[in-house]
Amino acid sequence: MTLALLVLAGLALALALLPALLAAMNLAVLRTPAPSRTEGLVSILIPARNEAAVIEGTVRAALASTGPSVEVLVGDDHSTDDTAAIVRRLALSDPRLRLVSVPSLPEGWTGKNHACFALAAEARGEHLLFLDADVTLAPVGAAALAAHAVRSGADLVSGVPRQVMGSLGERLTVPMIDFLLLGYLPIALMRALPRPSLGAACGQMILIGREAYARTGGHGAIRTSLHDGVRLPRLFREHGLRTDLVAGHALAACRMYRNFAQAWAGFSKNAHEGMATARALPVWTTLLFGGHVLPWLILGLALALGAGAAAVVAALAALVSLATRAAVTLAVAAPLATVPLHPATVCTALAIQWNVLLRPGRAGRAVWKGRRYAVNLPAGSRREPG
Repeated sequence: MTLALLVLAGLALALALLPALLAAMNLAVLRTPAPSRTEGLVSILIPARNEAAVIEGTVRAALASTGPSVEVLVGDDHSTDDTAAIVRRLALSDPRLRLVSVPSLPEGWTGKNHACFALAAEARGEHLLFLDADVTLAPVGAAALAAHAVRSGADLVSGVPRQVMGSLGERLTVPMIDFLLLGYLPIALMRALPRPSLGAACGQMILIGREAYARTGGHGAIRTSLHDGVRLPRLFREHGLRTDLVAGHALAACRMYRNFAQAWAGFSKNAHEGMATARALPVWTTLLFGGHVLPWLILGLALALGAGAAAVVAALAALVSLATRAAVTLAVAAPLATVPLHPATVCTALAIQWNVLLRPGRAGRAVWKGRRYAVNLPAGSRREPG
């Protein structure tokens, strides 16, 4: 029993060291881009469906952009609240702001993709900056992203905004975005190799060159997807285009959800196109549970059994796991109070993914913003009414 615990503790340590090493390398190469006076117009495109609570702050922040000239287009996607009225009022005092009425959702499209596609058709800029309606752009955000695209030659540039978290439910779920990106995506390799599987972005904030968008079909080419942060960069790479990631915490801020129920629903929506597949999820469970939860379980058992060597190795694995999470948390300016929650955060993330994979009808439906979609179906599948 003691030997088995020691072997298991060694495995847990190895699984904890993997994201620690990747995070160290990623944090060394991922930087906040410096803004410059990029020539040309940047179109800031904001799809909005029932966003009256946040849209004014989002629009005002976008209009406060410094550096390149900007236009701000808000796509009203059949809102039933005051979203459109708020944007119309703001547009009266700033001609750079336009309200775009998104056409009715066609069959075979998801709402965000359709709204973004409609906005892109109305945009005049050389760069298209797609922002979620709950993202507050920093004054230098648009300039920094556009400047990085020009300097690097990337056709798609994205970064994760600083994640604002108020409730315990948010703090148990949202930090996994940055942790997975920095702990498990080899960014240097992503930049060196054109493989589509290495493409990654954050759907909250994506800047795309206008010509590249037209060449790939943009959101129209991923019309059935609910996870543009995964599908868009892979689409671009399939077309031989370059995508890149930057540190985004100083460029924008976002509060995605307000409580645990919203976070569970939101991350469940994207799970079909992320981890929650029969092939991927067992691997991710081994990596995440084994490296960040198992050390604590082994440590407790080893202490109870007096297995000193196993306890030492398990304690080291637990410390490596927490140190990695702390380094990522500091780097992205997230609340330090979320670090001790890390094992519970990993368990929550895996619970969401397994629930999506195993629940009845897992290949059938996802609900978001009052609409019900078919998921994991071929392109051209019919949209569920709702």
